[in-house]
Amino acid sequence: MNRSPRRATFALSALMMALAGCATVDDGVQPPPQITTVGSRDLPASTRGAEGPLAPLPAQVAAVPAAAPVLEDPRDAAGMPVDPLSPDGQGVVDAEKARKDLWVRVRTGFGMPDLDNELVRQHERWYASRPDYVQRMTDRGSRYLYHIVEEVQRRGMPTELALLPFIESAFNPQALSTARASGMWQFMPLTGKDYDLKQNLFRDDRRDVLASTRAALDYLGRLNKMFNGDWQLALAAYNWGEGNVKRAIARNERAGLPTDYESLSMPAETRHYVPKFQAVKNIVLAPQSFGLALPKLENHPYFLSVPIRRDIDVAVAARLAGMPLEEFKALNPQMNKPVILAAGTPQILLPYNSADTFVKRLASHQGPLASWTAWVAPKTMKTAQAAELVGMGEAELREINRIPPKMLVKAGSTLLVQRAETRAADVPEHVADNAHMALAPDVPPLRKVAIQARKGDTVAALAKRYRVSANQIAAWNRIDDGTRFRKAQALVIWVPTGSKIAPVAEGRALAKAKAGKSVRMAAASPNRGGAAKGMKIRPTRLARK
Repeated sequence: MNRSPRRATFALSALMMALAGCATVDDGVQPPPQITTVGSRDLPASTRGAEGPLAPLPAQVAAVPAAAPVLEDPRDAAGMPVDPLSPDGQGVVDAEKARKDLWVRVRTGFGMPDLDNELVRQHERWYASRPDYVQRMTDRGSRYLYHIVEEVQRRGMPTELALLPFIESAFNPQALSTARASGMWQFMPLTGKDYDLKQNLFRDDRRDVLASTRAALDYLGRLNKMFNGDWQLALAAYNWGEGNVKRAIARNERAGLPTDYESLSMPAETRHYVPKFQAVKNIVLAPQSFGLALPKLENHPYFLSVPIRRDIDVAVAARLAGMPLEEFKALNPQMNKPVILAAGTPQILLPYNSADTFVKRLASHQGPLASWTAWVAPKTMKTAQAAELVGMGEAELREINRIPPKMLVKAGSTLLVQRAETRAADVPEHVADNAHMALAPDVPPLRKVAIQARKGDTVAALAKRYRVSANQIAAWNRIDDGTRFRKAQALVIWVPTGSKIAPVAEGRALAKAKAGKSVRMAAASPNRGGAAKGMKIRPTRLARK
């Protein structure tokens, strides 16, 4: 089928030219230069048409009312551990079934038709020559395979699907592709949104073990129905996109060609996708045939789900569970920040034996559970102002929130800040679920200037003429940066207040015209040894080289 917000820096081009004949619009509206939004996939539609980098974000405009401080009782901070797949919530383990090897259960559930070609052999050789890689991959997968197999079989799906994360992410729930696909099932941002995987400042459910598995199996089931039960086409669509597979099928139908997986024209990655999947299946089916040995996997839950009712630091939760921090993160990889917000994260996953330890230690815990919380900016401000309001140093605030230099924090943005007595209440649900951070360049006040695009002008030509970028003109006027104007059109640009601006080309033409006038006057002057008054003078033509 991509976690933490990426650092972004933006530069506003210097706009220092003088404009002759351009109208200035003094309406006080600010321009919309590039703005970076972190942790929010889609802003409200009303923000798209609003002008001004300092306009507040409607989703969080209203100041969050200060909640009354809540006295922390650690006994109320978490519920009792449960098996997330048990219908009655009581994780009862059948001792006889638990003694069986999970790999046997996986093999007996295989139900997909096999693919047998040279590409399968190629990938078999690749895995067989890398036993250390296969070992690391299966070690990681041992945490999640029982849960996935249970989910697959509850839906009546073939157990081969439980092996798909081997080729998607090598069972790394933190995997992030160059195309921004994320998690062990490698969901793209928009596909994740379609399957209700929340992606905000505090968490990314594409990495959540339970949520992403549910979404992936929902998606695969839908694709299987779409392609009339053909799992090979469904897997190709999972990798390449359903629309692409449909179009490839339609092309073959028009050409009178077969429409099975091997007969379709597709990119190399998708051409290798199903053979690679088949190679993993063959290795699981008979590892000894490839000189490999798979570690025995126990046929019982690796983890339990513990309901969370109070905000708690990730490090505190790991310590109470008696787990290394990295192991805790491997089971709870969806966390983007060092604090778990109870309103947005219904549960954490802990190993079977650690879950009870966590609940017992939590009940006797002394001191605060969370040292971090969320704060919503009441207005657009500099980071120094925000830091002063929350009682933190500016450098620390910028570092923990990954705010680049020379950026403003927009009104409605959510920042991670240190928890204090005045901010002792847990983060409310509407903030936990919709938290995002929007930044704008910290630039001088700007004014809007009307300009005229002539017939035949391009956005690139206008950008060069007025010394701004094509992307800026396109964004300011909601046009494509490759536009060529078929007729004259009024546009706007934004310049620093108080500056004068003139189109570069017009300025050069004016200088050239003044120079030409001086030459003609000198030629006509009798004091310069010229012709008599009234005599017509032809300007000297320069020979072309």
